[in-house]
Amino acid sequence: MSAQQAITVELAGAVATVELRRPPNNFITRDNIAEMADALEHLDRDPQCRAVVLASDGKHFSAGADFATRGPDGAEIGLERGRHLYKEAIRLFRTQKPIVAAVQGAAVGAGLGLAVACDFRVTCREARFSANFTRLGFHPGFGLTATLPRLIGAQRAALLFYTGRRITGEEAVAIGLADQLVAEPELRAAALALAREIAESSPLAIVTTRETLRRGLAEAVQAATEREYQEQEWLRRTEDFREGVKAMAERRLPEFKGR
Repeated sequence: MSAQQAITVELAGAVATVELRRPPNNFITRDNIAEMADALEHLDRDPQCRAVVLASDGKHFSAGADFATRGPDGAEIGLERGRHLYKEAIRLFRTQKPIVAAVQGAAVGAGLGLAVACDFRVTCREARFSANFTRLGFHPGFGLTATLPRLIGAQRAALLFYTGRRITGEEAVAIGLADQLVAEPELRAAALALAREIAESSPLAIVTTRETLRRGLAEAVQAATEREYQEQEWLRRTEDFREGVKAMAERRLPEFKGR
């Protein structure tokens, strides 16, 4: 792996493992989402691959964007580059083969968006899922305003958005945010086992069934990200956003003023 490469791909039998390798936090950036989309599109063209496991190296699946060094979209601050991140993210939703996410540690903010972009999520009790945007004085992104209600229902999605609360892997399974709960040491093996089970079905039937089930999803995400970014663009200039980021860094509750 080169110094610039954030994504590795390993194909074993009919299942590919695509791994994000920026431990321990695996922050989301424009570049690593673009690399991930490139990898998934390449696997779409490989007839040997029938299913994919999306995993991360290190403590966390993804702790979202690194606000200490980048803008809240995970790239350098600026309208064009921010939109470019979401353009790359939309490519994930246009890929064809089923994806099983192995979620350990934090799946927070954009990291949650990445997990939800997958077809299934295998997780453990120690995992933490959070749409923490409003606790930062910020608007949800990564298409989550479209994908999260579709997955767990509008009411539960609103609760997670409005409170920014963290829920455990066990709670995530209970509300349908994740599909399977295993012991943390078994996480990768369980995700691979599910992917192999999917790969035993007819590849043509799987791709067409998935296309039917997800019809309109990429278009909905594209529309959602346009709206999300518009709101993010002005909110990032507010005092509340600066306070939210500062409070997160200092591990305290923010004191928002509504300005």
